[in-house]
Amino acid sequence: MAAPKKGRGPAGGQGRPGRALALILIAMAALTGGMFLADQPTPRLGIDLAGGTSITLEAKAEPGQESAINKTNMDTAVQIMERRVNGLGVSEAEVQTQGKSNIIVNIPKGTNSAQARQQVGTTAKLYFRPVLTVAQGKPTPEPSASSSGKGSPSPSPSSSAPDKASSPSGKPSASATTQGRAVTGALKADSTPTPKASETPKASGTPTPSAEEQAAAAKLQKRFEALDCSTKAGRSKVAQGSKATDTVVACEQDGSAKYVLGPAQVDGTDVDSAKAAINQNNGQWIVQMEFTGGGAKKFQKITGTLAQQQEPQNQFAIALDGEVVSAPSVKEALSANAEISGSFTQQSAEDLANVLSYGALPLSFQEQSVTTVTAALGGEQLKAGLIAGAIGLALVVIYLVAYYRGLALIALLSLLVSGILTYTIMSLLGPAIGFALNLPAVCGAIVAIGITADSFIVYFERIRDEIREGRTLRPAVERAWPRARRTILVSDFVSFLAAAVLFVVTVGKVQGFAFTLGLTTLLDVVVVFSFTKPVMTLMARKKFFASGHPWSGLDPKRLGAKPPLRRSRRVNAPTDPKEA
Repeated sequence: MAAPKKGRGPAGGQGRPGRALALILIAMAALTGGMFLADQPTPRLGIDLAGGTSITLEAKAEPGQESAINKTNMDTAVQIMERRVNGLGVSEAEVQTQGKSNIIVNIPKGTNSAQARQQVGTTAKLYFRPVLTVAQGKPTPEPSASSSGKGSPSPSPSSSAPDKASSPSGKPSASATTQGRAVTGALKADSTPTPKASETPKASGTPTPSAEEQAAAAKLQKRFEALDCSTKAGRSKVAQGSKATDTVVACEQDGSAKYVLGPAQVDGTDVDSAKAAINQNNGQWIVQMEFTGGGAKKFQKITGTLAQQQEPQNQFAIALDGEVVSAPSVKEALSANAEISGSFTQQSAEDLANVLSYGALPLSFQEQSVTTVTAALGGEQLKAGLIAGAIGLALVVIYLVAYYRGLALIALLSLLVSGILTYTIMSLLGPAIGFALNLPAVCGAIVAIGITADSFIVYFERIRDEIREGRTLRPAVERAWPRARRTILVSDFVSFLAAAVLFVVTVGKVQGFAFTLGLTTLLDVVVVFSFTKPVMTLMARKKFFASGHPWSGLDPKRLGAKPPLRRSRRVNAPTDPKEA
């Protein structure tokens, strides 16, 4: 019989434990270094632990539509606000109703609270309106004394001041561009149209207005002249109380221009999606929009009409809550897609896309109060939670030492590695994705201690079973691994699946618990495969464990092991009793 080849290990092979340990140690060093390089030595804390800003919003219904303040609309508003805040990269924000007409928004410390306040409070009533007149954002000056008759003469088209725009009264005033923002790409529009001064707010071909219409137009004209878009107060009041069917005055978002806009032709709900992107041709930021089926038809119809008009009446204003975001000119009928381009920064493009993507709120909201939340209560709860976690960890350690003795050292080292990986990853996820550690997330990390310890126990028990069968430690370690590995993977998969489902179907703090539980479950697999198993393989070569020392936790006598399996030599005995 041929002798076995030297160097061949038992079934399963012992692999290269040193390489696996080196890889996980390098990963730990890299994560720790990255944590300090990112100047994030501690995890970002949620509002219940670190404090933050609490915003109270009160729902306001349109006149005659008081029934709109109902549970369905309030729940819809909560969902939209939550998506908006999370769209800013804010994690663990709390948005919930209070009573019948209030919504409370809690934003963790370290977030741009002013930006978040603007996002959650914006009603996002988006309309696409035809431009009738555009002028400079400041109030129109009174006619000079040299002017004769009613109104002042309009400059001729050949005037040396081609940048003049027409106000409703025909008085010339310096025009302002739309900050370079225009609808391009699929819309093929100009970014800074120059309106002709001789045009009036009313499109050509319309019937002679009645006395009531003339009075309304005169009132609108007077309001337009007096409008001062250069002040925040003037911009905030300009669109209040206006309806989609009204002819309105509006301001450019930065106050540089003011407009007279016709009735809305396309609603914000007709926008299917919007996202910020980079124009591959010039490297500038743009906002890409897609319309719904019905919205695309309305969009194509109105742009086809506007393409036949002269400036500025071929301009199409995108008005968000009464403020003009963009007012490009249209030269042809357009399709279902659009790009808003111009002087966007990444932040401004993402802000606009964020609001457009998540649609219009079913109600308007008024900010009632903004308060700073202290972390005193959360700190006390965290302290209590950490004490409970420390007690639980101590009990686990006592159990491991009492029952597994020397093997407890391997388990504790594995727990330490798992803790370092969890801590560093949580710290890096704060600036990376806005992850914030709240009390439920801390609970998830504490629960993970039991999940991780359970994996070690499964492996240790498999090894002890092999020793009970009469095998020595080194082959027992390798033979036990395949069966233990299968059990560990199934158990962790179930835990991760539960965490994933919980994360998807819940919001707010519960998501923090689910996220932490899922993260630590994945790290349990990494630690068991890359640290616990290699360390166990190395320890099996040490005399303390290999000899079955009473304090190793692998004493064959203590485990009730069978005698070692030995091959018995077969002697040729005589078959005939007489020959015996």
